[in-house]
Amino acid sequence: MADVDRRDVVVVVCAGVVLLDLAGPVQVLTGAGGYRLRLASLDGHAVLSDTGVVLNVDCALSDVDGPVDTVVVPGPPPSLPDRFPPALIAGIARLGGAARRVASVCTGAFLLAEAGLLAGRQATTHWSMCAELAARFPDVAVRPNAIHVRDGRVVTSAGVTAGIDMALALVEEDRGADVARNIARHLVVFLQRPGGQSQFSAWGDVPAPRTPALRAVLDTVAAEPAADHSLAGMAARAMVSERHLTRLFRRELGITPGQYVTRVRVEAARTLLESSDAGVEVVARRCGWGSDETMRRVFLQVLGTTPTEYRHRFTRLVEEKI
Repeated sequence: MADVDRRDVVVVVCAGVVLLDLAGPVQVLTGAGGYRLRLASLDGHAVLSDTGVVLNVDCALSDVDGPVDTVVVPGPPPSLPDRFPPALIAGIARLGGAARRVASVCTGAFLLAEAGLLAGRQATTHWSMCAELAARFPDVAVRPNAIHVRDGRVVTSAGVTAGIDMALALVEEDRGADVARNIARHLVVFLQRPGGQSQFSAWGDVPAPRTPALRAVLDTVAAEPAADHSLAGMAARAMVSERHLTRLFRRELGITPGQYVTRVRVEAARTLLESSDAGVEVVARRCGWGSDETMRRVFLQVLGTTPTEYRHRFTRLVEEKI
């Protein structure tokens, strides 16, 4: 295994690369330390990102002559998933085939699939491109509601900012949860975003907990919003009294256990309303609400709108952007 203090990461950039697809993971990995990052283009020349920002690179793909620890492939805009030079695909196949780990961001999954690196694997991509990925590459099991998918040594992430979530997962794997959590806190993002492909988080104002028992409770709630998260149940999992757990929440987070559970469930419900066609009753059940009426009351209190109206607003926003 590569030296944990010096993992070699090659980020493959192509013309039109989505700037945030690239910047998010690079920011996370740079903040973690212990990585040697190199940007590589097909010919070693600078590339123009989707925003018009010119990206200088460190080398050409052909200059990378030995196995690297991780290859990261950010994607072009969703409108350009099928215009890849054959030499670019061949270079990704060569580097990815020898690397310990391969990762894609957003439509970068199309490049991995073209290179044969997703054959027989589960994967995800931008929500608007999941159907096309599945149609063009029937040997890939596409998971449209996932933030990021790990299948063996290959990791794929959903759209744009989901690359940050994926990079945090890689850092947690390499450097541990505390390092990843500190980076997430600095970037004001959730370490493990609950639910599906929500492109935002309401957790920027929740500080990272210092107590391991509290950390474990938070992660469990975020991972399974619909599970039993009564005060008694959470206290039992943390192996502390209900009174002590409440003190920990108030002292380290400034909220009660019940308020935390409510926020996670609202976040998860927002995600499902955005990324699926599931009925409001189904969403309520999956997110741990006793009924759709309970979820409706909480949405009105927290967001000032109902779940149905929230979905309509999100749908309108998406349609306006397309």
